[in-house]
Amino acid sequence: MSNNLNSLLARVEKTDAALARELQAQIYVLEKRREFGLNFEKHKPETMELYGRRLRVGDRVRFLASRGNVEFARRETWIVESLDSSQIEVVASLKLEEGKETATRLIEDLVVVADFREPIYPGLKSTGKIDRGGDKPFHTVINAENYHALEAMLFTYQGKVDAIYIDPPYNTRDKDWKYNNDYVDGDDGYKHSKWLSFMERRLKLAKKLLNPKDSVLIVTIDDNEVHRLGLLLEQVFQGRSVQMVTTVINPRGHFRDGTFSRTEEYIFFVTQGSARVQGEPDEDYSEGAAVPWRTLRRSDLDSARGTKKGGTNQFYPIYINDKTGRIDSVGAPLQHGVDRSTSPRRRGCTAVFPSRDDDTEMNWGLTPGSLQTLIDHGYVRVGRHTPSKLQAYELSYLTSGRISDIVEGRAKVQGFDDSGAVIAQYITHKIKMPVSNWVRDSHNAETNGTAILKALLGQKLFPYPKALYAVEDALRYFVGLKPESLIIDFFAGSGTTAHAVMRLNHQDGGRRRSVVVTNNEVSSVEAQHLSAEGYRPGDPGWEAVGICNVVTKPRIRAAVTGKRPDGIPVAGDYKYVDEFPMADGFEENVEFFDLTYEDPRLVGLDLEFLAVSPLLWMRAGSEGRRINAQNDTFDVADTYGVLFSVDAAAPFLKAIGKVDGLRIVYIVTDDEKQFQMIASGLPLHVEAVRLYESYLRTFEINTGKE
Repeated sequence: MSNNLNSLLARVEKTDAALARELQAQIYVLEKRREFGLNFEKHKPETMELYGRRLRVGDRVRFLASRGNVEFARRETWIVESLDSSQIEVVASLKLEEGKETATRLIEDLVVVADFREPIYPGLKSTGKIDRGGDKPFHTVINAENYHALEAMLFTYQGKVDAIYIDPPYNTRDKDWKYNNDYVDGDDGYKHSKWLSFMERRLKLAKKLLNPKDSVLIVTIDDNEVHRLGLLLEQVFQGRSVQMVTTVINPRGHFRDGTFSRTEEYIFFVTQGSARVQGEPDEDYSEGAAVPWRTLRRSDLDSARGTKKGGTNQFYPIYINDKTGRIDSVGAPLQHGVDRSTSPRRRGCTAVFPSRDDDTEMNWGLTPGSLQTLIDHGYVRVGRHTPSKLQAYELSYLTSGRISDIVEGRAKVQGFDDSGAVIAQYITHKIKMPVSNWVRDSHNAETNGTAILKALLGQKLFPYPKALYAVEDALRYFVGLKPESLIIDFFAGSGTTAHAVMRLNHQDGGRRRSVVVTNNEVSSVEAQHLSAEGYRPGDPGWEAVGICNVVTKPRIRAAVTGKRPDGIPVAGDYKYVDEFPMADGFEENVEFFDLTYEDPRLVGLDLEFLAVSPLLWMRAGSEGRRINAQNDTFDVADTYGVLFSVDAAAPFLKAIGKVDGLRIVYIVTDDEKQFQMIASGLPLHVEAVRLYESYLRTFEINTGKE
């Protein structure tokens, strides 16, 4: 704060201390704003409606719309003051949180809400799984509000994630996403700042999940929010490398009246630590392809004879033996202005100069000494002979990069041609670095996104899915050489990211695992129809048509099993890199979960442990047997163990010593000293994690802590 403001505040404080304090508070807010960069209105944090959470006295609730009412319910928050279970249906007595109004409602007409910084206690409930991958780890699909899912994953994966790929709401169309439980209207004057508030909270959690030593965040976006997103990423990931790629997803263009039809989207890559873009096979230098030659005569007029760029020693005769067609010798350079006809003649040879058909004198691409060295190794080739041309023979050579390919074994000399030049072919793909502008048929979202999803589901049920191979390529650049990597997508949509990870595993036998999170929302139009039919959020009929249940789960199940939801084998073949019938499916394991909201006042610890047991299993690698029930002593599974009673520590330590693949041990105790004492007896490679005796305390989230 400037000295002038300090002086003015001091004067105000003498006459009105309260006013001075208010001014100081407002100045503090202004000071926190960035002078440069992205400034946006920090909207109030979102509240979450916890459908399925058991109602109790003291809960904050909202009214659900009456059945058949197509209008949205009232948004005020009420406090449950008492519950009356003496009647057939339980009735709640309520008081308006901000006001004196009271009301009564059936508990089935209420939903519990949790504000930001109001702790909630998550669990995971399995809703099915697919076992086709033997001992491979499980991919995980979670139906949840992604902010709460991300917070829960801080327990399982903080600092351990190799890649996060997200395709967030583009904030482009009218009512295509929700903020604070309401659809955001396209005409909302605050839609950009709401979107930034929404994204910032999730990106901060994503940053905690990523491995700071080597990881990448990949975010796709269109032109509506691309500039704001770029600035937001720079601010959240200060000091990290942020690169943007332009990718053509619709070559025909998306029609927009009165403006340019959009063909492209944008992909941000935020790298941490040692993460680097990995190269890709160069299609021009693939296995079996001939090593390419470069024309020896320079082509640009800036390199013509006599120019500074062309050099003074690169206009000279090359003598070709007329009988053998081979290079006999290399002559001396001619100074600029000296007629080439004055050059010495050689019997039985044609003197070849770098001349165009219009008699423009150019230069050779090499000095005489460098050229002779290449000739000696067979790296200069004599081509077509056209006596009528000023340059009677075409000459070419191998550049230093192509010579390195031969010397280092990427290409092999198969023999020599009539001019004595090597005949070489690539025996492996040559690797190149990808460019920042992707124009690839494989990334067409219509043919390799919409069409693939329709083949998997048997019908079109989801707008604008990502091209499968585009996601696969983006991930390959960072996890292609990491067969055990962990990939997260918390805007999973139709499930393309999980599908792409399975494709990568199929190509190299990898054991990569994905964790994808999607909610079970319906569109604003569908919500109106469902409400008119008497359904409300949380009802089985409403949830049955949500995106997770209708698109995400069936798509992933079809991809793995090779069968559509109706049991018909998926038609068509996968293309690019790895081609095989889609009906073959994948040898992968997948488990589906719903995020649940548990009641911390429940004393049934058996139920609490069942709710959190998947989180323990996921932290241990999501493979092998899962410990779903507590006992009076301990249990040891394939990759982890749980000590339920510290009194059983001795036999527990003995038991885990017999398990080769053990990674983590969970010790249930509220006593830090007991925990440390038992942990000290573990093998060095085994991680020790303490669980509170009230299990849910370990997983408390939504506390608002940064």
